[in-house]
Amino acid sequence: MSHPALSPGPATQAALELGPRALLLVMLGAGLLGLAWAVPVGVAALGLVLLGATFIALALLVKGLGLRHGVARARLRAALAETIALDAAPGVITDRDGEIFYLNDAARARFAAASPGGTLVSAFADLFAAPATLVYRLQNKALATGAAREDVVLRQGHMRLSVHRVGQQGFLWRCEDIGDRLAAGQGGEAISLPMMTVAQNGAILFMNEALRRLLGGRETTLDRVFGELPLRPGENHRITGAHGPVSVMPVEVPLTGGRREIYLVPDARQHRVGPGEWGVLESLPLPLLRLNRDGAITMATARARRLLGDDAVIGSHLADQLEGLGRPLSDWLREAWEGRNLGRIETMRASRAEERFLQVSLEHYHDESGPALVAVLNDATELKSLETQFVQSQKMQAIGQLAGGVAHDFNNLLTAISGHCDLLLLRHDEGDPDFADLSQISQNANRAAALVNQLLAFSRKQTLRLDRLDLADALGDLTHLLGRLVGERVQLSLETGAAIRPVRADKRQLEQVLMNLVVNARDAMMPAGGKIRLVLENCSLDRPLARDRAVVPPGDYVTIRVIDEGCGISAELRAKIFEPFFTTKGAGKGTGLGLSMVYGIVKQSGAFVFVDSVEGSGTTFTLYFPVYREDLVARTGGSADAPAWQPDGADAAPPRDLVAGAAPAPNGALAAVTEGLPRPTHGAPPRDGGIVLLVEDEAPVRAFASRALRLRGFTVLEAESAEDALKTLEDESLEVDVFVTDVVMPGMDGPTWVSEALRRRPGVRVIFVSGYAEDSVSEHQNRIPNSVFLPKPFSLTELTETVSRQLH
Repeated sequence: MSHPALSPGPATQAALELGPRALLLVMLGAGLLGLAWAVPVGVAALGLVLLGATFIALALLVKGLGLRHGVARARLRAALAETIALDAAPGVITDRDGEIFYLNDAARARFAAASPGGTLVSAFADLFAAPATLVYRLQNKALATGAAREDVVLRQGHMRLSVHRVGQQGFLWRCEDIGDRLAAGQGGEAISLPMMTVAQNGAILFMNEALRRLLGGRETTLDRVFGELPLRPGENHRITGAHGPVSVMPVEVPLTGGRREIYLVPDARQHRVGPGEWGVLESLPLPLLRLNRDGAITMATARARRLLGDDAVIGSHLADQLEGLGRPLSDWLREAWEGRNLGRIETMRASRAEERFLQVSLEHYHDESGPALVAVLNDATELKSLETQFVQSQKMQAIGQLAGGVAHDFNNLLTAISGHCDLLLLRHDEGDPDFADLSQISQNANRAAALVNQLLAFSRKQTLRLDRLDLADALGDLTHLLGRLVGERVQLSLETGAAIRPVRADKRQLEQVLMNLVVNARDAMMPAGGKIRLVLENCSLDRPLARDRAVVPPGDYVTIRVIDEGCGISAELRAKIFEPFFTTKGAGKGTGLGLSMVYGIVKQSGAFVFVDSVEGSGTTFTLYFPVYREDLVARTGGSADAPAWQPDGADAAPPRDLVAGAAPAPNGALAAVTEGLPRPTHGAPPRDGGIVLLVEDEAPVRAFASRALRLRGFTVLEAESAEDALKTLEDESLEVDVFVTDVVMPGMDGPTWVSEALRRRPGVRVIFVSGYAEDSVSEHQNRIPNSVFLPKPFSLTELTETVSRQLH
């Protein structure tokens, strides 16, 4: 409280409250009134009185306007204060001179030195260098444009400082932390090595405590630290320290936006260290090794020792620490001593650290001990893991392409074999001596077709028939078949949760997946036997499930778990079990395609598969199938119940006679090829009529298909290429009902020539056949009306019935 003697009286207080401008007007008015009393009464006196009264009235007007503006400013500040009071970010209101009028709670907690009546510069004094310059720059920009902001580098992290103009004299400041961009324990304050962060223009954004102690205080620009610029990294520079000149070697680390970190390494000649030590270099976040001419490690930083996984690295040979160069390490070191391939990065594996890969480059180095090599290390484990995944992906893609090509060729061969076998079976009854041999040929051709389907499955090149599927019903029916498959020593049980939701999957392929998993579980428990549990449950993920290099998105799923009590799978083998042709079974006991086929079918279905195993306790395979949503299908215009391969307006192709991997039914071959056809001994097959143009470049396949169609009563026109087919169609008097064409042929392919032929013959129906997967033609097929797809190998019945359905 002020002393009474020093407090102004009422008149003086009222005068002071008028303000300087109003006070001047009052004084002028009072002077004029006093002068009027001094002159004789008359016109002059009256004029002085009126003039004095005018000045006093103007003073009152100025005071009134001032009070009005003051009230408006007070209301504005109060409104701003109320707005930012609960803001989580520090907020400050200042005038044009930087005096603080208001701070919210966040600002009071953040800035210990800030209070109303203080200045913003003093509040920022302990946060970063040169706060007055920054405040002045931002405030001038806000005066010109209304607002300004800038990111400021702090001791730890960054702060975004923004300012908005409030009227003509006020400013609203907001301070927002935008993250700690330095890893914990690796910031500038966490190391004893002097360092600074410098902007592109040479302004010092941050200095750590070690550098402030070295210099005796803060500096704002680089030229105030170094007398000679530009810097020459790796060379000694002299700076003026708090206790005299100091020789240092700057090391630069580039950052984003043109910024850089500069570390000041004291001259080694001024700081003697013990054998095998690098003194202050120990604090650098750089793993370095010093090598002599023999390749022995004479010095190593702490970071390098951690990467190599060996604290006793000093004195060992580099070849004892690194492996996997692909040639003798001594040759690489000799080339480096000769000045060749310096700086070239080689990736090797640390011998004494588990699964750690390092990138290593060599450089020449001279110190008081003489010439040496410096090896710069960099942890490349994650990069190597990504490279391994990429190589694995390329390998799988190459095998998939090979499998697709092999499948195509095999399917052509199997079509010819099984097709001509079907023709022979038409002429033999079950009592004929040759019937059993022909049945064996047919059954083994079907087994070969199943193997080809496995090739297509693991390469995800087969075509799935996705339908709405109730897994509870599907697994219930399948369990009876699997129970007979596993044998008497293995007990198979199905555990189903309540209200299992539907999924969308290919039922036949899903049965193949579960059959493979159950058979593998059975083999893992033999000969002792055990229990296999199939567990079916609903599952809801509220966050992504990341494991085994895969991420399952959040959502609703139905899970199928196949749990056994077998010998388990080691961690090393778990990484390989889904690879094609990998098997732990003996020679001749497995193709190595079972689990790769499982993986391919599951991934192609949009599902996920994971494996958990404990050696000696058992293994669990878990399948995640997305829940089928009818509203989503309706919005996308799809149909869950229609096969994915079926084009609009086309009849469904007949079902395949034999399912890949399924056991043949009794007399299966005869039933497959004679279904719907009377025995030749009872008369000729019925004639359907119709003209078919058959286009097939494989002569054996063309011969079988032609004979099969003629037996059914079709008139067949043959062509061995698309060009021959178009030439045949040049005869406009020739009528054709159905095109049966291969997809991939030398020259023009099937979809291309069919599209050209349909311009003049728009009513002809089309059947595409191919040994490749259906997706190789699906895009073209969708644009061709009245077309269906018949995959190879196909039987006599499949071919003739498909043509009949297209024709009728």
